[in-house]
Amino acid sequence: MILDTDVHNFYEHLVLKEIEKQGLQQKLTNDQMADLCCLTLNQLPAHYIRHTVDMIYFLTEAQRSEMEKRVITSLKNAQQKIEQTPIKIS
Repeated sequence: MILDTDVHNFYEHLVLKEIEKQGLQQKLTNDQMADLCCLTLNQLPAHYIRHTVDMIYFLTEAQRSEMEKRVITSLKNAQQKIEQTPIKIS
């Protein structure tokens, strides 16, 4: 087993999907995007899986909706922190 390819946190998929939905990758620098992902994921519980398709079959609609709401709230909190931090110019 290779941990970084065989196992992943399901919330990573949900966070990236919401970032794309909101178009944040066009609004933030690469460094800000990395910070945004870290700050967002650190607010969420770890939910490790092997295959994303497994989650689709084992989550109820209510569970999936709750996870998505948590992602949106955590992403908003992370955005606020990033907006309050001045951009460093090298």
